[in-house]
Amino acid sequence: MLLYEVGSLKLSPTLFGAALVRDGAVGGREPSEERLLGGDDEVRAMLQGVNVVLGVSGSIAAVKTVELAHELRREGANVRAVMTDSARGIVHPWAVEFATENDVVTELTGAVEHVDLCGVEGWGDVLLLAPATANTVGKVAAAIDDTPVTTCATTALGAGVPVVVAPAMHEPMYDHPGVADAIDRVASWGVAFVDPRIEEGKAKIATEEAIVTAVGRAAGDRPLSGEHVVVTAGATTESVDPVRTLSNRASGRTGRAVARACYVHGADVTLVHDGPDVPYAAVEAVESGAEMTAAVTDIASDADALISAAAISDYTVSGADEKIKSGQENLTLELEPTPKLIDTVRESHPDLPIVGFKVESAGDDETLTARARELRNRVGLAFVVANDASVMGNDETRALFVRDDASEYVGDKQGLGLRVAEELRTTLDG
Repeated sequence: MLLYEVGSLKLSPTLFGAALVRDGAVGGREPSEERLLGGDDEVRAMLQGVNVVLGVSGSIAAVKTVELAHELRREGANVRAVMTDSARGIVHPWAVEFATENDVVTELTGAVEHVDLCGVEGWGDVLLLAPATANTVGKVAAAIDDTPVTTCATTALGAGVPVVVAPAMHEPMYDHPGVADAIDRVASWGVAFVDPRIEEGKAKIATEEAIVTAVGRAAGDRPLSGEHVVVTAGATTESVDPVRTLSNRASGRTGRAVARACYVHGADVTLVHDGPDVPYAAVEAVESGAEMTAAVTDIASDADALISAAAISDYTVSGADEKIKSGQENLTLELEPTPKLIDTVRESHPDLPIVGFKVESAGDDETLTARARELRNRVGLAFVVANDASVMGNDETRALFVRDDASEYVGDKQGLGLRVAEELRTTLDG
């Protein structure tokens, strides 16, 4: 058997891979000690302090359990795992133990592990079944407790512990009417299902982002529950001709982080951007600034708040029907100003709470705050998030939250999104 030496330990390839994941050599890194202790940054992890019981059943997707556990912990969660016999044949419990840094439950004993983990006074804040096979989902629906995982599920449901299920199986099994009925029945009990990705004839387990987001929503207080929040994100693009465009450097990370955070806080979210579908929001796809403004104005009729985080083009151009001939010594494009989205929305929805973003490339904090406050007062915004253009496209950011006073945020963009969601909650609470 091939073994890898790590210090004084000799590990099998499976455990060696788990060690690399845990230590950050594969799939990212653990938060540094400075970030965990705070340093000069705000530590705002989505699952900070949440105890997640991870139930693993015998799908081939169980090989992703190590990285999923790592991602949960990266978001601040504590993880303890429970495995079925079938899951143990796919991924070794030692690998899962290594990833979670906790003992793995593979059988129930006189210590009543299911009650300790998922009972009324149990350790877990949320039970995550990932992957969940057709067999496991059917047993949960029928309250059949013949594995440690299904017994934990029955206990959690009886104790009122939130449950999240990430199915994984072949597509024909997922389409079986009995499996569909079981999913519908379990979902009717308030269990959150993370829809699988239908690819290559398989219902593949959802992405780690989708699963972690669902866990965050299930485990949290959901203070924005019942609110419909519209978020704009990223750059818009103005067509010069069928080939060329005018745009800007905005990546959309901040807007997507805000949308995700609002979803985790319980809101129904519509994300308006020029980008792909996301698991935490209904997406309205647009390209130009005019398309974004029209879409938001329409959707705002059914919204409780708008967060305008997109970097919308300030100017547009009358696009040519054909590609402009190259090689010209001089070419002049006549730019026309685009309507301001928040002004347009404010005119048609005078009472809608709106959060604005302000980006500047020059000036100190005093200047940035003054310009943000001018925008807030002119349009009647709830608050403005202001930052320097130098952070565009970066993972880390620094921003000022400007109301009557101003406060600073320094940290990653996910944390910024959480801070925006918290500030929005304060606004809507009045």
